[in-house]
Amino acid sequence: MATVTGFVEKIKYRNEDNGYTVLDLSSDGEDYVLVGTFSYISEGEMIEASGSMKEHPVYGEQLAVEHYEIKSPEDAAAMERYLGSGAIKGVGAALAARIVRRFKADTFRVIEEEPERLAEIKGISEKMAQAIAVQMEEKKDVRQAMIFLQGYGVSMNLAVKIYQEYGPRMYGILKENPYRLADDIHGIGFKLADEIAQRMGILMDSDYRVKAGILYTLLQAAGQGHTYLPKEELLKQAAAILLVDEPAIEKHLLDMQVDRRIVMRETEDPPVLAVYAASYYYMELNTARMLHDLNVKGSTPEAEIRERLEEIRRQTGLELDPLQAQAVTEAVNSGLLIITGGPGTGKTTTINAIIRYFEMEHMDILLAAPTGRAAKRMTEATGYEAKTIHRLLEISGAPQEDGSAPLRFERNEEHPLDADVIIIDETSMVDIQLMLSLLKAVNIGTRLILVGDVDQLPSVGPGNVLRDMIDSGRFNVVKLTHIFRQAAESDIIVNAHRINEGERVDLARRSRDFLFIRRDHPDAIVSAMLTLLTQKLPAYVHARPFDIQILTPMRKGALGVERLNQILQSFLNPPDKDKAEKESGGVIFREGDKVMQIKNNYQIPWEIRNSYGIVTENGTGVFNGDVGILRQINTFGELLTVEFDDGKMVEYEFKQIEELELAYAVTIHKSQGSEYPAVIIPLHSGPRMLMTRNLLYTAVTRARACVCLVGLPDTFYGMADNRMEQRRYSGLKDRILEIPAA
Repeated sequence: MATVTGFVEKIKYRNEDNGYTVLDLSSDGEDYVLVGTFSYISEGEMIEASGSMKEHPVYGEQLAVEHYEIKSPEDAAAMERYLGSGAIKGVGAALAARIVRRFKADTFRVIEEEPERLAEIKGISEKMAQAIAVQMEEKKDVRQAMIFLQGYGVSMNLAVKIYQEYGPRMYGILKENPYRLADDIHGIGFKLADEIAQRMGILMDSDYRVKAGILYTLLQAAGQGHTYLPKEELLKQAAAILLVDEPAIEKHLLDMQVDRRIVMRETEDPPVLAVYAASYYYMELNTARMLHDLNVKGSTPEAEIRERLEEIRRQTGLELDPLQAQAVTEAVNSGLLIITGGPGTGKTTTINAIIRYFEMEHMDILLAAPTGRAAKRMTEATGYEAKTIHRLLEISGAPQEDGSAPLRFERNEEHPLDADVIIIDETSMVDIQLMLSLLKAVNIGTRLILVGDVDQLPSVGPGNVLRDMIDSGRFNVVKLTHIFRQAAESDIIVNAHRINEGERVDLARRSRDFLFIRRDHPDAIVSAMLTLLTQKLPAYVHARPFDIQILTPMRKGALGVERLNQILQSFLNPPDKDKAEKESGGVIFREGDKVMQIKNNYQIPWEIRNSYGIVTENGTGVFNGDVGILRQINTFGELLTVEFDDGKMVEYEFKQIEELELAYAVTIHKSQGSEYPAVIIPLHSGPRMLMTRNLLYTAVTRARACVCLVGLPDTFYGMADNRMEQRRYSGLKDRILEIPAA
C-alpha cells in the first residue's frame, strides 16, 4: 500500500456518470498518475491518497487509489496553488499570486470573513470579490462535509451521496439519528449506518438503533425468503444482531406498529404472533385481494368446450388425457386457474391446447415466465413469443442522481396489459413482490393461468406464492399426474417422480440418460466431472462444454461453487496472454469466461447487434440467474462487456463486477427455471438442512438429455429420504382466507 500527499495538477480524464478519474498529482517535486473514483475534486485541491502502484502496459506506472482524503491548504504556497488552479472562476495564476502576496497565510480568512478587502487588489471589483467569496463558501461547505464524514469512516462516494441527500442539514441528522441514512440513501444499509452511529457515540440501546435493527432483521429475513418472522424468532435474531437484551427490543414493537413501520398479526399455521415489515404485510394483503377479484367463474357449456377440443385434436394432433382436458375446461370458465404437475405430465401440451382454444376464439394471448431462459423455453415449446415477466410489465424507472433506481413497471393499474388471456409458466419461482406487480397489471375479466411445479424449490425472493395459493383451497387447481409414454421412456423423468414420491431409485441400473458414477473422495469427484464435461458428454448430448452445467448444493467446501469455478476455469478458459483479466474479491474474471448475473439490475442498458455490429434492439434490465460470456475487458475504460444467452450485450463498470460471478458451476437454487442439455451433480456430504429431497428433485429436472450424478450413493439416498424443507414464514394463505368466499 502506497500513500502520497500533494496537489491535483491536472484532471486528464473524468467519467461524469461514475466519477472515475485519471489525474496528475504533484507531491514534493515528484509527479504521479492517480486512477480511481474521485468526486468533488478540482485541479489545485490538496489530497492524501492511498492505494497500490500498478504498471499499465500503455500508460506506465499508476497509483490505483483505494482511499483518499481532501486536505485543506495550510500555507501561502498551497493557497496560491489552489486559487490559481481554476477551481475559482475568474481567478487565474497571476491573480491568485497577487491575492496571496497581499494577504499571505491570512488569505482564506480574508476571503471568508472580509471578502470586500479583495477589491483592494488591482483587477478585482467589489462584485467579483463577492463572487469569489460565494464560490469559496460553497466549496468550503462541500469540502468540510467530506472531511467531516471521512472522519467517521465514510468513504468518499458515500459521503457525496449523503451530502447530496441532506446538504448542510446532514450534521443535525447524523448527530440525532444516523440510522436515517439506511432509510433515505440507496447503498447505505443498517450495518454501515450502525458503524457511523457508533463512531459518533450513539448508545447501543438507543431507541433509534433498536428500531432500525428490528427493521434490518426483518429485511434480512426477507433475504431468506420470509415475509414475516414469529415474534420470538424476531426478538432472538435482533438481539444477536444488536447485542441488546430481548426485553429492550420487545418494548419498541408496539410503538413501531403505531408508527405503521411494522404489522403484527396472529397466524394459525404455525400458531404464532407474526411480525411483518409493513411493506410486506400490505404486499400480501393486496395480492390476496387482487387474486380474489380475478377469481370469477364463466358459464361456457362443457359440451361446447369438448367440441372445440375435438376440433383442435383434428387440426393439430394434440391428444389430451382427462386431467388435461379438465385444465382446458377450467381455463375457459375461470378468471384464475393454477395448473401444476411434475416433469412429463403434459403441462406444455396443456398450455398449447389452451392457446389453440383461445386463438379459435380470436382472443389476445400473452405468455411470460420469471427468467429469460424459462421464457425462451416457453417460446420454443409453444411457438408463441414468451417474455420475461419484467419485460411483459415494461420495467422502467429513471436512475436517480445518487445512482439508485426505483423498481417501476409501466404496466400497472392505470395502464394494464392489453390481453384476454395471460399464461405464466414456472410460477413457483415468482415471489410476492413480482406477483403483486403482475396482478396490478391484469384487468378483472382477463383470464390469468398460472403454471408450475409446486414441488420445485420456492422462489429466491420472499414468499411462497404458488404453494400458499394452492393450500388456501380458494382457487381452481388442476394437478396433472399422468406420465405420458414418451416421457416414461426417460429415466430422468421417471426417477424425478420416484425421488419426489419417496420411492427408491436403482442407481446400479444401466440407463441412457440417468447415470450414477461412484467416487468416494471430493478430488476424485472433480476429476470424474472434468472427464464428463470435456470428453464424454459434449458428443453424447451434441452440446459444447459451456452448455453443460455443473449443479452443486453448496457455495463453500471442496465441491462448492467457489472452488469448482476456479478449477473449471483453469481447464475451460486458462490464462492466455491475449485475454485480458480483472481480479475482484479474490476471483479472476477473464475474457471468455462463463458468468452469471447474481442480482436484479433493472436499469443497466443492453443492446442486441446483428452480424454487422448494428444495433437492432435495445432496452434495460439484466436479472438474477441470467448467464452469458465475458467478451471484453477494457482496463483503461474500466468496463466489462458480457454477451448473454439471448444475444444481449451489456457493459458493466468495474465497480459493478460484484453483480457477476463465474458460472461454470452454479448452485441448484440458481438453476431454477433453466434447462440444460446435460447436468452434472456432485454428491458427497453437506448439512442435512441443505441436502434435501426437493433440492435433488430440482437438480435432476434441470436436464433435458442426460443427468450424471457423481459421488456417494448414500448421499443420494440420504437426500431423497430427507423431506426437511427450510420453513418459509409466509402469510399469503392467511390473507387469502381472511377474505370472505364469494
